[in-house]
Amino acid sequence: MISNGMKVLLAPVLAVLTLSQASAATPPAGPGQDFLSADIESSVKPGVDFFQYANGAWFQSHPIPPTETSYGIGTLVRDELFVTLRELNEGAATASAKGSAAEDERKIGDYWRAAMDTEGAGRLGARPLESQLAQIGAVKTRPQALDAAFDLMGMGVESFFQLYIAQDEKESGVYSIHVFQGGLGLPDRDFYVNADPSIASIRKAYVVHIARMLQLLGQEERSAASAAKAVFEFETTLAKASRKLEDTRDPEKNYTRISPKDLQRKRTPSIDWPVRLAQWKLAPAFVVAGQPEYLDKMDRALRNASVATLQNYLRYRLVTTYGEYLGGIFDDEDFDFYHRTLNGQKEPLPQWKRVLGGESAGNGNSAPNPIGMLVGRKYVEARFPEATKQRYVRLVHAIQDAYEERISHLDWMSDATRAKALEKLHAITLKVGYPDTWPDTSTLQIGAKSYCENMMQIQRWQFQHMLAYFGKPVDRTEWFMTPQTYNAYYNPTNNEIVVPASNFVIPGVEDAQIDDAVAYGYVGASTIGHEITHGFDDEGRKFDAQGNLVDWWTKQDAVGFDKRASVIVKQFDSYEALPGFHINGKASLGENLADFGGVELGLDAFRKTEQFRKGESIAGLTPLQRYFLGYALSWMVEIREEQLRKGLLSDVHAPARWRVIGPLSNVPEFYEAFGVTQGQPMWRAPADRAHVW
Repeated sequence: MISNGMKVLLAPVLAVLTLSQASAATPPAGPGQDFLSADIESSVKPGVDFFQYANGAWFQSHPIPPTETSYGIGTLVRDELFVTLRELNEGAATASAKGSAAEDERKIGDYWRAAMDTEGAGRLGARPLESQLAQIGAVKTRPQALDAAFDLMGMGVESFFQLYIAQDEKESGVYSIHVFQGGLGLPDRDFYVNADPSIASIRKAYVVHIARMLQLLGQEERSAASAAKAVFEFETTLAKASRKLEDTRDPEKNYTRISPKDLQRKRTPSIDWPVRLAQWKLAPAFVVAGQPEYLDKMDRALRNASVATLQNYLRYRLVTTYGEYLGGIFDDEDFDFYHRTLNGQKEPLPQWKRVLGGESAGNGNSAPNPIGMLVGRKYVEARFPEATKQRYVRLVHAIQDAYEERISHLDWMSDATRAKALEKLHAITLKVGYPDTWPDTSTLQIGAKSYCENMMQIQRWQFQHMLAYFGKPVDRTEWFMTPQTYNAYYNPTNNEIVVPASNFVIPGVEDAQIDDAVAYGYVGASTIGHEITHGFDDEGRKFDAQGNLVDWWTKQDAVGFDKRASVIVKQFDSYEALPGFHINGKASLGENLADFGGVELGLDAFRKTEQFRKGESIAGLTPLQRYFLGYALSWMVEIREEQLRKGLLSDVHAPARWRVIGPLSNVPEFYEAFGVTQGQPMWRAPADRAHVW
């Protein structure tokens, strides 16, 4: 939770999805049946709803389990990985219990033992947070409240705003300090202001949840209820001061350099920035303020709030950060709101799956769980052979070559811009599978007694790791995801794509069984082509080959790009994913451009393969059909209404169904492959189809 603001353009998160172990890696097909064609719902015409056509048979036999908020290919991949990851963790736990483990293995084992001791966590309750709660309880003034807030940042508790150190957008060779809007307990500002009854009911439940958490910390029921209302009103003030989701996506408009002294004098008189930063031994010439006007209003809210409200706000921020790790009644209350109410999850996952999910996750924004990186090193040794890595390294280069050809032949781009675009494309760093250099975790303190204390130590390690960036050369080799994370990202300031090993898995299918048509659609289009295109989407195109935020486009070409991109904005704005809730075409533009570009690049690269040239069908499916079905397989995800609604208001990614329907509706070869005709829902007139890259 150090930062959600770092300008990293992420691939779609195919959810933290898991099944029970018994159903893990369900084979997609029976004996003699093609694994791809087995999922087709033949009663649906491809031109009516290709998402349902490609995946409908699987959906019919796999309803969303009560332990899931969404269910699909990501679930199956994660469960297949979890079999190996659980064995690695349990093996380390056995060795650490016997005292025979080497240091890294001991840390893995002790982490696992503490995390799996749910009874012990329940007995401890909030005791791991005693010193922090005591500091908050002793607050008598607003400066003391800020003392507590800045101290809590060191253990991953975000309050009032986000503060993080990352590559400077305009000088990518150095790190700078960023201050970004934040401090909210609901997913995004719209949850505080949207008048829809379904969102209003979430707000009401949220206030009740805050009160319950404060009660669990020892407050009397009536006092906690009153305090919760005041905390919610304070957060609402922060939310109304925040920029809308789509307005945080312009890197130029979310970048303002200001000296720490001027930041205090002109924006936040309550915060002595030179002194606050000096406590971490930081003395920057400037900080990057993402949304300066937010800081003005945030400071005013700080001065207007009572000390008691600030105390309760900080108590809640602390306990909500660590609630799931405290176990027992705290974990139950955290689940009830954040999982059941907000996302529609009916039952919690088994503890071992929750632990593996948290251990393995990486969001591309900050250093991932260091335990996950230790386990990841063992995972790639066990599950990611060199031959598999090299296959996908070649695929990455094939996609890159396809993009070079596209840029070279664009009829709307001038030679001056084209030369810069090709320079940037050739400069992209391609990271595949796992890091060449693993992080140094020697200073990480892990014990076997408390899951919460271990998570606090991990957050402290991550914070110190981040502080150590400042004043040093940028480490361009670092990974912000574990190898077992089913996700990927493009980092514009590093001009790199990062594709972890787990992205190449199709559950129940050996890599040798995956024909190129499927591989180029499933991985080449949805992940590799998607990430490379991010370097040239509406945000990424504003960074040059070295990762600097600089305008390298001619004015005419920039206007031409925006005109073409507006077609996709309009297209996705028209999709009503739930009654009264449309996809936000502007907020999701970068991801929709990347999806569309990925499909085109994957197809261009696939055309050069032997399978495409031969044109032989497999299970009655042509190579072209298998390519598009492979792409649809990467989005084989059902989602609960609650999570779908949340994503529409707070996520820059369109829902899975429209990540298939939307881009394919613009691709002529899709019409050709499946005989899409005028009048069908996926048919778009040629003049209305997007054409960007």
